[in-house]
Amino acid sequence: MGQLAKLAAAFAAGAAAMYLLDPVAGRRRRTMARDKVLAAGQDIQDFAQDTARHAADRLHGASAHLHAQAPSDDRQLHDRIRSKLGHLVAQPGKVEVHVEDGLVTLSGSARLAEVDELVAAVSDMLGVARVDNRLDAAQLPPARESRH
Repeated sequence: MGQLAKLAAAFAAGAAAMYLLDPVAGRRRRTMARDKVLAAGQDIQDFAQDTARHAADRLHGASAHLHAQAPSDDRQLHDRIRSKLGHLVAQPGKVEVHVEDGLVTLSGSARLAEVDELVAAVSDMLGVARVDNRLDAAQLPPARESRH
C-alpha cells in the first residue's frame, strides 16, 4: 500500500507542476495561487486582530462596569439609593436615607408590601455593608397608577 501512496503523490506533484509551469497559462495560475495564499494570510491576520480587540474591549467594559458600580463614598451611595427609590416605592419622598461607612439607615414610611423589597434591593447594592430598617410600614392599599 505504501507504493501506491507514493505513486499517487508523485502523480499529483507532476500534475501540479504541469498545471503551474504551463507556458501558456502558468504565469496567470501562479499569480492567482499567490494572491489566494496572501488573501488567506490577511484574513487570518484580520481575524486574530479582531478577536484580540474584541477581548480587550470586553475586559475594558467589564472593568468600567465594576468601577461604575462601586461607589467611591457615602454621598455617592446615598444618591444611588435615592435614585432607586422611585422604582421600589410608591412615595419615595416619604423615605429618608442616611449612609455612614456603608451602613444604610432607612427611616420614614412606606407601604407594608414595599418594605421587604426595598430592604432587599438596598442590601444587594454594591457598597452597602448593612441596612438598618427603621421604616414605619403602613398597611395601605396600593397606590393608583396615574394615566397620562
